[in-house]
Amino acid sequence: MDEATCISLLQAHGIKPTANRILVAKALASSIQPQSLAELERRIISIDKSNIFRALVLFREQHLVHAIEGSSDGTKYELCYSHDHEHDDDQHPHFYCEKCQQTYCLNDAELPEILLPQGFEAHSSNLMIKGLCPHCKK
Repeated sequence: MDEATCISLLQAHGIKPTANRILVAKALASSIQPQSLAELERRIISIDKSNIFRALVLFREQHLVHAIEGSSDGTKYELCYSHDHEHDDDQHPHFYCEKCQQTYCLNDAELPEILLPQGFEAHSSNLMIKGLCPHCKK
């Protein structure tokens, strides 16, 4: 993702595009798989862990990232390509390989509809399927 596209994405989510935020967003955009804080810290050597974490917290609040829990590496993050800062319209399930410990996006799979009891209001959902990826299954 080039810098202009990154700036537009940040602004569409109500985020001021600072140099650090642009670097974190670009690192997430260039990742094939969701990234943990530790993985981002290794990739972005010019920013310390606390600045990366602050950017991720802001991105999560503004619906720019999905936070995926349930891997051995803790929470992982991926860019959310929703159209605004109020709703996630690109939610999808994830797969965690118990052998290679990689997390995969299942973009073409739909989340099942869950009927909540009366009075409950859902704001987000997170479906993690665990098992073996095709490579590790061989």
